Amino acid sequence: MYIYNVTSNIDQSIHDEWLQWMKSKHIPAMLSTELFTSAKISQVMVQEEMGGTTYAVQYTTDSVETLDIYYTKFDANIQKEIKQLFGEKVLSFSTELQVIAEQFSMSLKN
Repeated sequence: MYIYNVTSNIDQSIHDEWLQWMKSKHIPAMLSTELFTSAKISQVMVQEEMGGTTYAVQYTTDSVETLDIYYTKFDANIQKEIKQLFGEKVLSFSTELQVIAEQFSMSLKN
């Protein structure tokens, strides 16, 4: 399993608009490519010197080849759309992660 992780710092002036767009438009569009099996958005718990709020969005996929298809067919248009909508008020970088092991707690809490 692989994770395509995008970490973004969002300027406060567009924060609510960006977050709503991510939940209602962007993440569903990413999943509709059928290249990713799940998506998770998390707030990074850090105070940024430059201000804003930082999020990590993680998209799960099955292979490096699938990521290559995403980059070839979709990435340029998605980056263009983000720039058009939010300009320089969203600063992002991406990383690719390979899941080595996954474990879950077996405890049942009431």
